[in-house]
Amino acid sequence: MPIHPGMVEDLAAGTRDLYAQAEARLLGIIARQLAAGLDAPGWAERKLAAVQQLRRASQAVVDELGKAVTLEVFEVTAEAYNEGHRAAVAELGALSDDARALVDDVTPNAQAVDRLAQETVDVVTSTHRSILRAVVDRFRAIVAEVTATPLLGTGTRRQATQDAMRRFADEGIRAFVDKAGRRWQLTSYAEMAVRTSVGRAATEAHMRTLATAGVDLVIVSDAPRECPLCRPWEGRVLSIGGPDGEREVEVEHAIDDGRMIPVRVAGSLDEARRAGLQHPNCRHSVSAYTPGLTTTEQAKSDPAGYEAGQRQRAIERHIRKYKKREAAAVTPEAQRAARLKVRQWQGAMRDHLAAHPDLRRLRHREQPGASNLPEKRTEATPEQVEAARVWSGDDQSVREMSDQQHAAAVASNLLDDRALDRVERELDRRDLDDLLGRIAPGGTLADDLTQFSDTELARAYRHLDDGDALRVMAEMDRRDRAAQLPGVSPDLVGLSDHDLAARARVADADTLALLAAEAARRDLLARLFPGGQLLADLSDVSDDELAWAMQYTTSEEMLRIAAEFDRRDAVVMPQPSATGDAVADLIADTNALADTLAPAENPDGWGALADDAVWAAMVGDDQANTGPDDEHDDEPRITRRQAREMYDEYVYMQFLKAEHDCNGYLLNKKGKAAGRSPQTLFSGPARIAYAYASDELKEWWGIHGRLTQAEFVEQATGKPQRWATSARFNEAKEQQRR
Repeated sequence: MPIHPGMVEDLAAGTRDLYAQAEARLLGIIARQLAAGLDAPGWAERKLAAVQQLRRASQAVVDELGKAVTLEVFEVTAEAYNEGHRAAVAELGALSDDARALVDDVTPNAQAVDRLAQETVDVVTSTHRSILRAVVDRFRAIVAEVTATPLLGTGTRRQATQDAMRRFADEGIRAFVDKAGRRWQLTSYAEMAVRTSVGRAATEAHMRTLATAGVDLVIVSDAPRECPLCRPWEGRVLSIGGPDGEREVEVEHAIDDGRMIPVRVAGSLDEARRAGLQHPNCRHSVSAYTPGLTTTEQAKSDPAGYEAGQRQRAIERHIRKYKKREAAAVTPEAQRAARLKVRQWQGAMRDHLAAHPDLRRLRHREQPGASNLPEKRTEATPEQVEAARVWSGDDQSVREMSDQQHAAAVASNLLDDRALDRVERELDRRDLDDLLGRIAPGGTLADDLTQFSDTELARAYRHLDDGDALRVMAEMDRRDRAAQLPGVSPDLVGLSDHDLAARARVADADTLALLAAEAARRDLLARLFPGGQLLADLSDVSDDELAWAMQYTTSEEMLRIAAEFDRRDAVVMPQPSATGDAVADLIADTNALADTLAPAENPDGWGALADDAVWAAMVGDDQANTGPDDEHDDEPRITRRQAREMYDEYVYMQFLKAEHDCNGYLLNKKGKAAGRSPQTLFSGPARIAYAYASDELKEWWGIHGRLTQAEFVEQATGKPQRWATSARFNEAKEQQRR
């Protein structure tokens, strides 16, 4: 936030009070010394003899004052420096996080603080020795004046003493002389020096912190009732480290990268200060100028307001003056006269404020020792404090705030869109952290993901590693499949357990039954698929549960369930036949499998159930196409249709065996060039097969044979086929050509 010297001038109140108290004690010492034995003979001689006693008493006051002032000045200077530093950090809160991060860990410069404090202490305490001289000299002057007055016949000794003390109270202890030769009262000079010191500390810390963050341009505020010294700089842009003189500079836009905009700079901050800006009692502040965002407005001049403010200061000085006279009065008449004057000037203050309603009465400035101090600030409400933390704090400050503090900041209605966005981002981050803490406690994904909703899983997905992300994807796939199953409510599948419980509390009987069914489905799913994977041991799972789980399994898990069913219904499978006759072996293996699966029907019978009668009629083949004598045969007979179906299996088995025996060399160059499939060589005309077969395959056929469909059907059914003879002839002819 902007900072000006007046914002820390209240820190000088402690030093002012120390000097005001010291001045009051010194005036009291002088008044008591003068009043003692005022009407007795030899008064002047006794008073002059008491000078050493007066000096010792005054010396004790000055010694204690020096110790107290040193401690006070160092403390308030450090506090002012911290105030300026915090103000700059708060102001940087309106800038980017990167710029603000540059000064987050910067602590006030101890050397700069000590230097400023020591300079102030040296300036103030170096003249303490003149306090004693001023007290003693003034005491002697009053004694001489009071002694001479009765001799001249101009008044009594008591009247002369009162007149001298009145003048002394009006003048104060003027022990400080500045470079211009002006004498200052004890309290005024000390307070002015400390105010200047703390103001310098605050503004120096403010400017140094801004400069550390890379901010070089600042803008001067438009203060009410400005003085002629500050008026030319109001609303002007100044540079912290640039040269003197007015100029135009090109700077980068604050939020539009690469865009340069012209800015009119009135000069440097040091130049403006040398011209009078931020003098003691000045209310002008400087704040960071953000190119492209900060708007400069024409400053409004108010000379009449300045004159009215100066008149108020004059009335305050008169009130303080007569209050001091009342405190230093020796006679009751002088006290009453001074009190009357105080009331008269207080009436003048009321009239002046009535004529200028924009001015406010500051009663603390009407007290003895007071000067241009700011009014006591009202305490901010908790909501305003929290809003200020959001507005000006860094990211860490916002993170340290509780949810209740964020709610108070929002309730203050002081946050703009940017600050509200900061609160929203922080609350979203906390919600995400809470969600990840539940979904992946300790960085490990929870075993049971059914308890989380689709929205929660989708939000956490981007923050998980690849393995956990795959598990979330698998869970979403299971939910998609579940939503399509009968008996499952699609609108309940994607809800979390918390949402289900919330619905159950207000559900009717029918809805409650659906919710219970969904909860039972999730419990069973979590038990059968811990960690998203099918149970390692399926031996204790019932057949019904395994059948239910098949709806949610992958292909590998489906094979595991099938293997478990096979284990439960285990049978000893017959060994394959190996007579050397491929057709006879195939028929024997089929019959052995049927016997093993008994009492189930023959697998050939199962296939017949799916036959198309129209197709069977077209090919002239039917299950009933057997001779009259076949009904009495003990061995089951194979029909031509069944034989043709078995032929495909025969061809595939022959192909696999030949590929193994020939090491994969089944095609010759011509076959490879033509892009032939090796499996097609094992059926069809022999002429084509031998044209593309490799020498190794032809030799293999010479040993194991090669049957066409007609030949296979003839052997399998035991009935001659008209195409079988020509097929055998062609096969023999191709073999002879080798």
